[in-house]
Amino acid sequence: MTQVVVDISVSVDGYVAGPNVALDNGLGDGGEAVHNWVFHGTDADRAVLDAAFEETGAVVQGRTLFDIIDAPGGWSDEMGYGAKPTGEVNPPIFVVTHTPPDKTRLGDRFRFVGSPTEAVKRAKEVAGGKDVVVMGGGQICHAVLAEGLADVLRLHVANVVLGDGTRLFPAEPSAASGLELVQAVSTPSAQHLTYRVQKEK
Repeated sequence: MTQVVVDISVSVDGYVAGPNVALDNGLGDGGEAVHNWVFHGTDADRAVLDAAFEETGAVVQGRTLFDIIDAPGGWSDEMGYGAKPTGEVNPPIFVVTHTPPDKTRLGDRFRFVGSPTEAVKRAKEVAGGKDVVVMGGGQICHAVLAEGLADVLRLHVANVVLGDGTRLFPAEPSAASGLELVQAVSTPSAQHLTYRVQKEK
């Protein structure tokens, strides 16, 4: 059964990227530390990453993240979705934007839609029973949670305090969500926490 999984790495103080995010600085100043578990982690970190990749049937992301990964310094043959080589089977990606680009460097895996609700709906249709994974950035992840579209929240809490940058949860008041912890994997690089989102009945 397809689940909608918000899956994102975050600092202890709640930032998914450092300040000054740009096309050539996709994780912002110091933001690489949030993803150390991906590139310099243990076998347990790799198992978390591999399991998520295998369970993914379709992806939802925001326009800023798309622009970064489709830029010349973005994803390549050496690194694609889920830190896997792009020669492997890659899931379709739905980008939430009101202004689709004229062309993409990375080919036709990307579909452009106008809202998180539409993105999730269309992603479910092609996920083949696997998960729809909302991978970022922070704004789209929070929107999917706030709109009640997520079934699961998976946080990879890195051992770093960034102090500034792109928040996962906005500073201003927003929708509340009840969470049930269903899995916790602890490694020297991160705490991998999986929560079931409690839906209102």
